[in-house]
Amino acid sequence: MGLKNIVKFYKESDSFWAGLLRDFLFVLVVVIIFASFSKIALGLYTPMVAVESGSMIPHIQIGDIIFIESAQRAEIITQEAGKKMDYSSFSEYGDVILFKPQGKEGATPIIHRAMHYVEKGNPMWTNGPPAPYAGYITKGDNSKTNAAYDQQGSISYLQPVKKEWVIGKAIFTRIPVLGCISLIPRGNLACFK
Repeated sequence: MGLKNIVKFYKESDSFWAGLLRDFLFVLVVVIIFASFSKIALGLYTPMVAVESGSMIPHIQIGDIIFIESAQRAEIITQEAGKKMDYSSFSEYGDVILFKPQGKEGATPIIHRAMHYVEKGNPMWTNGPPAPYAGYITKGDNSKTNAAYDQQGSISYLQPVKKEWVIGKAIFTRIPVLGCISLIPRGNLACFK
């Protein structure tokens, strides 16, 4: 049986297994096309993240899907610079960035706003300690859970976010609730709170 006959058999067969194979191949082709398009357009094969916590409420909710553009392609505008140029993202000045906490591979990325950029040796905030190296000072938008900068608390204590730790910046708008489909099977039940 030649390749042409095998393809014809699976294409025309009413068999459950042939139908399952057709469906699997269709989904595989769609995923490859989507990943290729997103790599070309946004610089990432997987340009979407599900928001796992309420640290960005009210602008980004738990369970939202957020699209990310690669840091290599994006210019990151801090809140400080955004105020000067009247630039906002997700209803507030400056860009929301996705970064590896303390640069750790495999750690759950953090999605917070880039507040300002600090050079090595400069104070990280007014009357704050000097920065050990250059990087972004970040903060969640939720004033109840994130009253201080990440660098003042446990997320990135006294460590600015280095440019190489930034995965990308959030773009477009949020897609509500859809991220719960990804969070619930991983044991994150925050969508039900």
